[in-house]
Amino acid sequence: MPNDLKKRPPKVYHKTKWGKIVLGDALQFLPSIPDASINLVMTSPPFGLVRKKDYGNVDATDYLEWFRPFGKEIFRVLGESGSFVLDIGGAWNAGFPTRSLYHYELVIMLCKEIGFHLAQEFFWWNPSKLPTPAEWVTVRRVRVKDAVNCVWWLSKTPFPKASNRRVLTPYSASMKQLLRFGYKAKLRPSGHDISEKFSIDNGAAIPPNLIALANTESNSSYLRYCEEHQIKPHPARFPSDLPEFFVRMLTEENDFVIDPFAGSCVTGEVCEALHRRFVCCELVEDYLQGAVHRFDQKRTGERRPVPEYSINHPAALWNGIPKDTLPIDGGKKRAKKQAIMKLI
Repeated sequence: MPNDLKKRPPKVYHKTKWGKIVLGDALQFLPSIPDASINLVMTSPPFGLVRKKDYGNVDATDYLEWFRPFGKEIFRVLGESGSFVLDIGGAWNAGFPTRSLYHYELVIMLCKEIGFHLAQEFFWWNPSKLPTPAEWVTVRRVRVKDAVNCVWWLSKTPFPKASNRRVLTPYSASMKQLLRFGYKAKLRPSGHDISEKFSIDNGAAIPPNLIALANTESNSSYLRYCEEHQIKPHPARFPSDLPEFFVRMLTEENDFVIDPFAGSCVTGEVCEALHRRFVCCELVEDYLQGAVHRFDQKRTGERRPVPEYSINHPAALWNGIPKDTLPIDGGKKRAKKQAIMKLI
């Protein structure tokens, strides 16, 4: 990221009924926020990647040093009962089919050094993710596709305000059957004591910490606006359902939410719809040109269609003894093209 952008003083770029968009470096903007005044920090910073992206990511090896001052400021501005939700993807080590530990080292640093508590870890599964990294997944076939982001839910206290009643999900078919035909209370072999309360119909289920959201937005209003006005869209947007989940679960109406790495201001759009005060801070003005469109039209309140996803059983395609053999070198050398085509 060019240093001249970081030196530019932050300024209000756009105002809405419930919040504002700030153009500038979050490290310059956050000191203007009073101590313990924010209810939720919901953000997805540039990930620590080996290969550079347009939105200014940092090398995975330097990530902790880069993020440390942001973490300290976020801890300062966060209220005692507030939460800090951090969506962050993993990275592969350059030239190897092994994973960087930077995003795990980051959450350890935020807890051990800065003082956050890890309230819970979530995993955002993107069913539409392409099979990457191609070299290890589709060429040498020694890894499966990387389709999960870690979402760290952090807090200043072990007891941040929260309610899972805000994010309940429909019962599964098996649970509906259990409620219909009943369940015998008993102690399971695992040691879990399943009481009669388990068979009470509460109308909905408590969701797991695996969030299934396909990040597909091929014909959204935002993308159409960017195309019509020849604006470059932000290349790493998360779906609005992701911040909405945490905004609903962790905040009340009129609470204050900040996204210090706002990109195209998806978090702000969610807060506007849910009547939360917000500030979105973004360093690159090009991304904000398209972001303002998110606030041009009033939301009708109509819900988008909610697709259903299923996770296949690991043995779904098991058909006996495989014909191929495992590479002795673990895929270190590429197989010859003819051999690859034979195995596909």
